[in-house]
Amino acid sequence: MAEETTYSDAGVHIEEADRAVSLIKRHARKTLTPHVLTSIGSFGAGFSLKGWRDPVLVSSADGVGTKLKIAFATGRHDTIGEDLVNHCVNDIAVQGAKPLFFLDYFAVGKLDAEVCASVVAGIARGCKRNGCALIGGETAEMPGMYNPGEYDLAGFIVGAVERKHLLTGSEITPGDLLLGLPSQGLHTNGYSLARKLLPDLTEPLADELLKIHRSYLAPIQALHRANLLKGAAHITGGGLTDNVPRILPKGCAAEIDPKSWPKQEIFELLKHLGNIPEQDYRRTFNLGIGMVLIVSPAKIGFVSQKLKKLREPFYEIGRVTRAKSARAPKVVYL
Repeated sequence: MAEETTYSDAGVHIEEADRAVSLIKRHARKTLTPHVLTSIGSFGAGFSLKGWRDPVLVSSADGVGTKLKIAFATGRHDTIGEDLVNHCVNDIAVQGAKPLFFLDYFAVGKLDAEVCASVVAGIARGCKRNGCALIGGETAEMPGMYNPGEYDLAGFIVGAVERKHLLTGSEITPGDLLLGLPSQGLHTNGYSLARKLLPDLTEPLADELLKIHRSYLAPIQALHRANLLKGAAHITGGGLTDNVPRILPKGCAAEIDPKSWPKQEIFELLKHLGNIPEQDYRRTFNLGIGMVLIVSPAKIGFVSQKLKKLREPFYEIGRVTRAKSARAPKVVYL
């Protein structure tokens, strides 16, 4: 008779998974809102849209890229989840959506319940700060799929906006102003190049590279509610060069003055170390601007008041122009 073989012998540890789920539930419960209809651990999560008249659901899925490698190298897993939530929140906020609920996917070769709980604690903190419920997810232990001590992480968000308030950028016209809101370092983009240029990870560098990806939900919502916002672009992979054109109507382009906002030392260091070509530099990193807001010059006084009340620094970094041709660059740097 063959020797007994258990799931544990194959590398899957159900007891550790149970412990992880117990710890996850503790963090997730803190984020639940009255609209959540099911308890954590159900096969599916229910969420009520009561109170909305004509809602449009806005969803997004994302990860944090190779910023995970910095977490692995330092053993610091408590902020990477907040990065993930804020990134997803920003992606739907630029369309005018309010975050409703969030789900996460955590996959690992060998499960460590404490590491998993630390990651989820960051997710829960990000959800709580953005008024978003963490209502479910998946924790997968897959032996042989990942290197020891490593994991993968992804997030899925759903928000809603009343159809008449959907922010599409359709009202943007030449002459409108581009306002840049500062980032906290790299956010979650450009880490593959940054790690190549910074192979020796000192503690100060780790602190810099693990700075949390900011949420811009508050300033976006404040301006949108006041009918002061024509469009917004989350500056992620592709930088200003690729993300600003995503909200420009046909026939519009943008001029951006790179000297109009303070330079962050980390970007200057990376450019110097790598002698990075200017085009690559601008498409790899956010360069200190994490969100671009497009507003009418006639309303800049009201916009300024709103942002100052929120203690949100901003810089007038450029303006919308007429596109010279269909093939002309959508973003021109002055």
